[in-house]
Amino acid sequence: MNVQQRLATLSGRHAALEEKLASELGRPRADEAEVARLKREKLKLKEEMERLKRETGNA
Repeated sequence: MNVQQRLATLSGRHAALEEKLASELGRPRADEAEVARLKREKLKLKEEMERLKRETGNA
């Protein structure tokens, strides 16, 4: 898998987590542990995407 494909995959996963997070936050009694987990995972993906962009000069 080349870098562009990897970035596209990470971006798709990031978007899916954003949807899950929005759904969880839209509930009357959001599970705070789940919200925190989703935010951490989303941040890890974002950091990985930024790292790949820096390494390849696509920042």
